[in-house]
Amino acid sequence: MRLKLTSALFGLCALAGAGTLPAQAEVTVVGWPGGPEETALRKVAEIYNAQSGVSDAEKVKLIFFNRDGFWDKLQADLAAGSGEFDLNLLATYAIGKYAPFMEPITLPAGARDVFSDKVLTTMQFDGKQYGVPTDLSLHFMYYRKDLIDKLLADEDWKKTYGEIAQKYLGKALTPVDPDKWTWDDWAATALFFTKSVNPASPVRYGTALQMKNLLFNMMVFQSLPRAYGADWMDASGRITVDSPAYRTGLDLYKTLYDAGASPKDSLSAEFAEANAAFGSGQVATMLQWNAAAADLDNKDKTPAVAGKIGTVAPPAGPQGRFTHIHGLGFGLNKASAHKQEALKFLDWLATPEAMTAYAKAGGSPAVSEAITAKLPERPDLVKLGAFAGQYGYVMTGATSAAALPVYEAQAKAFTGYWGGSSTLDAALADADKAMTGLLKK
Repeated sequence: MRLKLTSALFGLCALAGAGTLPAQAEVTVVGWPGGPEETALRKVAEIYNAQSGVSDAEKVKLIFFNRDGFWDKLQADLAAGSGEFDLNLLATYAIGKYAPFMEPITLPAGARDVFSDKVLTTMQFDGKQYGVPTDLSLHFMYYRKDLIDKLLADEDWKKTYGEIAQKYLGKALTPVDPDKWTWDDWAATALFFTKSVNPASPVRYGTALQMKNLLFNMMVFQSLPRAYGADWMDASGRITVDSPAYRTGLDLYKTLYDAGASPKDSLSAEFAEANAAFGSGQVATMLQWNAAAADLDNKDKTPAVAGKIGTVAPPAGPQGRFTHIHGLGFGLNKASAHKQEALKFLDWLATPEAMTAYAKAGGSPAVSEAITAKLPERPDLVKLGAFAGQYGYVMTGATSAAALPVYEAQAKAFTGYWGGSSTLDAALADADKAMTGLLKK
């Protein structure tokens, strides 16, 4: 067992992930901290370690640490040739960056009965498979069905809704079904269900924005400007972030935040904080990762909203309806000293047994109909595949080695604008300058 972790990646944070897994475990796995991905990985590791055919030397130990700086720390260890871990998290937007330090793998033939070819490609680079896809990530628009049903039926509410839309958005709007929302419809709905805007609202906030200076929050946000035609670069390679599309999206977020439609601490909020706000029963809508669905609709975890939640794809803009999409999975560190043992776990991870358990524990695998048909408690997994096929997108340049630094640069610039420390022009100029340096290297 490797007890001493000296790499820059883990430090003291490794202790937080030790959990109750066997002390004799030899295969060390770096997992994604917090949220359903951690819960699901812990569960499948527990099941795997308990199997009679798994020797002590083949059992796995999990390590988790803070999300902030996760990918930079991981790259530092991989590039340094650290053998302190055997398997590590991979993401579609980072595989090209890590491939030189990873071992390509060959999945068992049965993996294609679990995952479609399209899903398997989320863990491929230069035609080689680098990991087992455990989660497909995209965005749902969550909403309170009970509140929206009343809004669509109550004439007094409709009248107030129209007045609020005219005042804040300059448009005469009427309530529509969430699956037909434009971004303006969503904004008007969020404003209507905001106490500071509409004192008669039955909840305090219309939405829960994730505005922390964090790269993952940019992935949530960018489907809004994308619907207005945004991209990172045009066909000639010119950076196009300073565009009417990004200006529209940034302004809409700021309008909602300044009006009190999202909690004041939204500038320090990400996945967990947004979930907590929505789960409290005091928020009407939320654009959030699909991974939140299982917990939010769980009566034991979020009794205030479970059974009252609807989910649709993100709203539409002039250019259509879009959702950011990427895959998460696990691959083999080239410097691992326990490759055969690690590969045994990866092979098992690609089985129906493993992915069924992973889904039941709250993970979000994009798996075959044969598996989802046996998971009636996870209807979100059916939508996962449908939305990915219809609305999924990747920004131009978002699979390059510079993708994560680009998101980080955007987060720094855009959060500054939303928080009032920067103007819109300055924020876009800062983002443009950073992206030009990163994407044109």
